[in-house]
Amino acid sequence: MNSRAYILALLLLSTGPSASAHEFWLAPSRYIAAPGAPITVRAFAGTGFRGESKPWDPTHSVRFIARAAHSIDMTRAASPGDLTWIRFAPSDAGGAMLAFESGFTPIELPAAPFEKYLADQGLDQPLMARHRAQATGPGRERYRRCAKAWLAGTVMDRATTVVGLPLEIVPLSPPGADPTLKARVLWDGRPLAGALVKAWRASLTSDGAAIEPATRDSIAIAWHGRTDARGEITVHVASSGEWLLSVVQMVPCPDRSEADWESTWASLTFERIAAATTRASR
Repeated sequence: MNSRAYILALLLLSTGPSASAHEFWLAPSRYIAAPGAPITVRAFAGTGFRGESKPWDPTHSVRFIARAAHSIDMTRAASPGDLTWIRFAPSDAGGAMLAFESGFTPIELPAAPFEKYLADQGLDQPLMARHRAQATGPGRERYRRCAKAWLAGTVMDRATTVVGLPLEIVPLSPPGADPTLKARVLWDGRPLAGALVKAWRASLTSDGAAIEPATRDSIAIAWHGRTDARGEITVHVASSGEWLLSVVQMVPCPDRSEADWESTWASLTFERIAAATTRASR
């Protein structure tokens, strides 16, 4: 790791539990699938729900799809280096689930920031393993991203069907429709018990546009909890606005020449419109 990357990682991992993670999410220009109405999609990485736009990199993409009436390969519409990943118009009002999976990226952190990161993300097993081994060296890790975004529509199955990402937050009802969202976390297709799920919220403008993530104040966690034995959790999302759910899983890396640990970060973004909220454009 070069000195600049080391300093950035140290800052991110030492500013307190609410700002200890580098989240990643898909950000559509709006969260409603209206037939023929254009939507653009960007991706962001940052602290909490505040971050910077990331360019499309085909060499680091495993898949990028939209699940609507059928599955669409969105990588064909993306241009390398473009901050707007895709521009498209839904063909119907049924809704669409966007899903992205990245390849692995290696990173190395000093022992203290690495162990703080493990504690903040609820990664108890890797942390206990380091303590048992009395490890004092840096944390050698490789990580990948599994991000989803729900464009609201009338067909519930499009929201609740499993996409098949390595780590996935699967809604059990359409996200944003109710003040609570029940979801299941799947790891390699199986329920993941005891996983720490975090939620952030950001305001939207009156016409449903997002406030620019680079400037908004959305670092503080709005809600958190752990999945039950069935990998399920009920997240409280009563307030209107844009929501980000995130969960992390870490296991020993099968290729120890590259890293000691392998983490997978999953996210889900959607819009919640509270019952008292009205929008003239809808």
